[in-house]
Amino acid sequence: MTSQVSSPAEQADGAGGAVVGGQRTPESPGGKEVRRLDRVIIRFAGDSGDGMQLTGDRFTSETASFGNDLSTLPNFPAEIRAPAGTLPGVSSFQLHFADHDILTPGDAPNVLVAMNPAALRANIADVPRGAEIIINTDEFTKRPMAKVGYATSPLEDGSLDAYNLHPVPLTTLTVQALKDFGLSRKEAERSKNMFALGLLSWMYHRPTEGTESFLRQKFAKKPEIAEANIVAFRAGWNFGETTEDFAVSYEVAPATRAFPTGTYRNISGNLALSYGLVAASQQADLPLYLGSYPITPASDILHELSKHKNFGVRTFQAEDEIAGIGAALGAAFGGALGVTTTSGPGVALKSEAIGLAVSLELPLLIVDIQRGGPSTGLPTKTEQADLLQAMFGRNGEAPVPIVAPRTPADCFDAALDAARIALTYRTPVFLLSDGYLANGSEPWRVPEVADLPDLKIKFATATNHTLGDGTEVFWPYKRDPETLARPWAIPGTPGLEHRIGGIEKQDGSGNISYDPANHDHMVRTRQAKVDGIRVPDIDVDDPDGATTLVLGWGSTYGPITAAVRRLRGAGLPIAQAHLRHLNPFPGNLGEVLERYGKVVVPEMNLGQLATLIRAKYLVDAQSYNQVNGMPFKAEQLATVLKEAIDD
Repeated sequence: MTSQVSSPAEQADGAGGAVVGGQRTPESPGGKEVRRLDRVIIRFAGDSGDGMQLTGDRFTSETASFGNDLSTLPNFPAEIRAPAGTLPGVSSFQLHFADHDILTPGDAPNVLVAMNPAALRANIADVPRGAEIIINTDEFTKRPMAKVGYATSPLEDGSLDAYNLHPVPLTTLTVQALKDFGLSRKEAERSKNMFALGLLSWMYHRPTEGTESFLRQKFAKKPEIAEANIVAFRAGWNFGETTEDFAVSYEVAPATRAFPTGTYRNISGNLALSYGLVAASQQADLPLYLGSYPITPASDILHELSKHKNFGVRTFQAEDEIAGIGAALGAAFGGALGVTTTSGPGVALKSEAIGLAVSLELPLLIVDIQRGGPSTGLPTKTEQADLLQAMFGRNGEAPVPIVAPRTPADCFDAALDAARIALTYRTPVFLLSDGYLANGSEPWRVPEVADLPDLKIKFATATNHTLGDGTEVFWPYKRDPETLARPWAIPGTPGLEHRIGGIEKQDGSGNISYDPANHDHMVRTRQAKVDGIRVPDIDVDDPDGATTLVLGWGSTYGPITAAVRRLRGAGLPIAQAHLRHLNPFPGNLGEVLERYGKVVVPEMNLGQLATLIRAKYLVDAQSYNQVNGMPFKAEQLATVLKEAIDD
């Protein structure tokens, strides 16, 4: 859903400040003015128990069904229930939606919904002057404000005068709306997020049927709770329609020109990746086996795949990371598409088994949803710091191909691509996503099954080698001359018995070998197999003959592309290229890099791709790095890239 031709509205993707493109339209049936906008950035923020992720998710779903392009950024604490009312306990959900093609969740919100003082304190620095702030005034009492360092009420001391402030007693209004349900005040207060959702749904003309249906389904076993939430949701809508404080509502038209014709749905990166794995197993005509240990932010893949037994998917929640990959590798030996999912700490534990997979030369997908490290680090924050771990984090020479998706929806295609490489070349493959992609979402065009790649393989079914005495035998390491892949023989196939294990094998026969020359040959052959993997050439977007190239990988695609659009909109020439394949690199990458006087590599690490680029191509790549657990902002990158162009 990206376009190489950018309109002024598209060039503003990711910008903060006032919403652009507003137009006055006739009054709504309720007598209030309606303004048309081309894009809006909304951030819901509250305590980690206030349901901000659910609120944002529902608003996103209705926005997707309306036909807007969108991008989201959930942001929540690592603790299951952080201390209530504290800054570490703030949970937020940012949504950017538009009537045109967009790439990021936006740099700064045009609307902030703050459910308590902590939410306001934690987010106010990101809110530009003139933006709308909706505040739950019921929570702005002395004790909650003191918890986050407010000596006086920001509602009264003038500190919010630069914003369009809407003080709303959300808790009180919710309790009043539910007074006939016989709920305790505490129980009724839990629905205040639905009141806020109803208010914002009115404010931006979002559909409501989907949310009401969702609530009835979610609380099917407790219909009175479902109806209470629906009443709170409708009360929020009606409040927006009747109160004088909200004199204007807004319309953001569907992004009809941003999407090719097709069926679309809103999808997160982890969900898209899960669907991609299922599609890969179907296209390969192999059962899918997931051996996994729960870990943030990869656990959603285990949860999702466990729902698809009807597609021949088997999921095994192991007792630890080592057992998870061991089971997946065993399944691969048995003829399944083996997958293990984890994050950086789990990759460390799986490293010996990954080396075993390299030695066995069996197809295996290692899905690493990267997060902030080292060690436990920042479990719910994003980072790109596992690249060198994926490349080199094993003992001995153990090369593994690496594939990285660029957007949430692209996780589907990346999973298919990783499976293609694993099956074709009989090798473990790293699939490097991250927390930003995993939890973020965007519209995804549901593909036609006929358009998916054919991944079918042939198992070995007969002997493949003749000994000097004329005996027909099976050699498990006799290679395909084109791919260097060894044959894949299912255990129990008559006459194809063979030995597996981590000790070095004799080339061809697969017998245990300690011969120095054979080990040298096998090490070089395994490296040559990975080096010879066919990957597409990298595309370069350079309409103006620029002298500066910005090179990215993974989830930096959205912010980089938004920054490039801004610079081109200002008349500055800059070229862009983005890597999906990080091992091996595309065959034309060296030639591309030589074309440019400057190469800038933004990464959410301390320069790992830049290190590889410098070492392999002897290019003086300039790193721009960030490791604060958050994705880049488009404005931030635009400033850096402009300095590189001007330097």
